[in-house]
Amino acid sequence: MRRGLVMVAVGVGLNLVGYSIKRNELENYGWAMIVGTILFGVGFLFIFYSFVRKVEYKGIVEERAVVAEKKEQRETDMQNNDDDSESLRAQS
Repeated sequence: MRRGLVMVAVGVGLNLVGYSIKRNELENYGWAMIVGTILFGVGFLFIFYSFVRKVEYKGIVEERAVVAEKKEQRETDMQNNDDDSESLRAQS
């Protein structure tokens, strides 16, 4: 996410430099604006991708917790069934 924020900031800065150069009627302002726009776009994509990864990670963690809980519940049920079977045998 930091990389994305840095790229967005540099992109905005280069666009401002490009506009400043253009306002002073100097040449070659286009390169600064092109690079600034590309960096801004790539930075935005980095930020968006990091948010998507965080949400996906949280979903995976929750899913694993549910699976672990179900597994633990099955093991507990199996142990209870074994205990019940042994007590019935002892009574017979």
